[in-house]
Amino acid sequence: MARLLEQAAFPGLQLAKFILVIGAGVAGLSVAYEMLRRGREVMVIDRGPAGAESTWAGGGILAPLLPWDYPDTVTSLAFSAMQAWAEWVDKIEVHSGLQSEYWKCGMVALSVTNPGTALSWCEAKGVPASLSPSSDAAIWLPDIAQVRNPRLVKALRTAFLAAGGYLYESHGDFSLFSHARRVESVQIKNEAHAVEQLVLATGAWAGQPLLGVNAIPNIRPIRGQMLLYALAPGTLNSILYRQGLYIIPRQDGHVLVGSTLEDAGFDKTTDAETARYLHRSAAEMLPALTNSTPLRHWAGLRPGSPDNIPVIDRHPDFDNVFVNVGHYRYGLTMAPASAELLADLIEDKTPALDPTPYSWAAAQQRQWTDRL
Repeated sequence: MARLLEQAAFPGLQLAKFILVIGAGVAGLSVAYEMLRRGREVMVIDRGPAGAESTWAGGGILAPLLPWDYPDTVTSLAFSAMQAWAEWVDKIEVHSGLQSEYWKCGMVALSVTNPGTALSWCEAKGVPASLSPSSDAAIWLPDIAQVRNPRLVKALRTAFLAAGGYLYESHGDFSLFSHARRVESVQIKNEAHAVEQLVLATGAWAGQPLLGVNAIPNIRPIRGQMLLYALAPGTLNSILYRQGLYIIPRQDGHVLVGSTLEDAGFDKTTDAETARYLHRSAAEMLPALTNSTPLRHWAGLRPGSPDNIPVIDRHPDFDNVFVNVGHYRYGLTMAPASAELLADLIEDKTPALDPTPYSWAAAQQRQWTDRL
């Protein structure tokens, strides 16, 4: 439970005030890295290894799947981030000395309902798109990029540390102390550190209270199962998508197939029936997979939110607690823009993007439907 800190009880209290980020996935590390770049002292805590949850488990597509099917609230944030991605990841790679395999490989969306309407939407939004030669119901989106997400989080973690950030991984044993609507300090490893602002970036767990800080509304885990294959490099050079299923090629020949949407709580169990379904459906799109055996089958937990709209705002119960959660399927996609938006809110600056749709109040009004 958060409790009042009496400084006399902690004579070793560090006087430097930190931006404390709880959660070392892409949502947490991207905010932490942005605040470091703005000259702040930043500490990140995670109960597991950095990026080991949904950031690691996903496919790394850097765009909303079939963007014409999403509300402007999603596409505005996503497109703002997509325009920043190439420069953002380049800085991370320079600072870390590591490659994340950012690749503008394009995507073919197959069996599109009303392709004419979709193409008109793309034209209106300035999204390059055309009918694919393979089918009059297939749309080619040449500017869609991907990143090899496990490598991205490794590079982002390294860049954060190289820039002077403090990271406590696999460390769930810490306490927060509050007084008069402020979180004042964090105690970790028998040391107390003063907290200037606290950022909650707790992913699929954001819908649960943390140490006396109330939960973020309408966030819940949504499981997704994935398969990994190894094919010859060049077998597939663009993303394929059809009716909720995607196939993502890596430059070394590895191919990812996913993903399901399952309301299964915090259960990351996989099952053989789903593996067969994913394999069979993927082989229909890419026959080269027909006789291939998956190298790996896993599940991750997305930070689900109604309509895929994240919550990026100040926590209403505290003056110095902020949240960056609920990106659902698009945490990687939205990372640069979400981090910039939240950093502006923390520094009481006017963001370039209207923050109203991502506010706590807006999140309270949204409701889940039967469609995940």
